[in-house]
Amino acid sequence: MSDAPQSPPQRYTIAELAREFDLTPRAIRFYEEAGLLAPQREGRQRVYSQGDRTRLKLTQRGKRLGLSLAEIRELVLMYESPRDTEPQLRRYLDVLGAHRRDIEDRLAELQTTLREIGAYEDEARRLLRAHHPLSPPTDA
Repeated sequence: MSDAPQSPPQRYTIAELAREFDLTPRAIRFYEEAGLLAPQREGRQRVYSQGDRTRLKLTQRGKRLGLSLAEIRELVLMYESPRDTEPQLRRYLDVLGAHRRDIEDRLAELQTTLREIGAYEDEARRLLRAHHPLSPPTDA
């Protein structure tokens, strides 16, 4: 057993977290209402722990990946679980795989739409040249 003094746990105000993560206090309160953060109260002020900061960081990472708040909450709870990490990693891979497939499907749809737009533009230019053969073609 060590006799070295332990440093007090790191604590953060909502303003500090908002500044660090470039969020509004309202967004942080939203994550709190969604069950992703659980600050303590000191009077009327919210006080966030290092664990809250880590959950906020994981939440921001999940949002960048396009995960829903429910998916983020599930993964955060697994992350904090004392159990083996294999189920968490398998679930994480499942969630990422589903998002990859969704994005690939949307990308394919967008590529089809872009090809259609290109064909419509080509047709419009052809019609313009037919009506005004001496005019230079209009390019976007």
